[in-house]
Amino acid sequence: MLNQKIHHRNELALHLQQAKADGNVVVTTNGCFDVLHLGHLRYLQAARQLGDLLVVAVNSDSSVRELKGENRPLVPEDERAEMLAGLECVDYVVIFPEATPIELLAELKPSIHVKGGDYKLEQLIEREVVEENGGKVIVGLNVPGKSTTNLIEVICERYGKS
Repeated sequence: MLNQKIHHRNELALHLQQAKADGNVVVTTNGCFDVLHLGHLRYLQAARQLGDLLVVAVNSDSSVRELKGENRPLVPEDERAEMLAGLECVDYVVIFPEATPIELLAELKPSIHVKGGDYKLEQLIEREVVEENGGKVIVGLNVPGKSTTNLIEVICERYGKS
């Protein structure tokens, strides 16, 4: 890959295994990150503070369409990954094609997995795989009112739907 922070999952899993063996706390998070905004930045900065390395797993274009509908994503997966990789608080980025991060998290085995938004711990289907591999899940890191959906709504209100 062109950006040294963006990795394929197999290569990243091996690297993280060594990092954890060296005593590093690996934090993961996942999402669409369709239009990068202040809420994303603050969320990722807070997640990075929980450990030594932050891995951001980005939904592929096909999985975003599955989750958010045919009009999304607005930004292609490679561009979303590159934008995230450009953030100082992000150590690694990986794109995954599945609708959920379960398979990826089973491979990466993070020390901590973080979810933002209004999720509740018992709602997270990835919780089991993270905990089975010795990690813990933290929810609720978010910036109220700062979401891609809110941003799209503002744009539609101001400029009209086409």
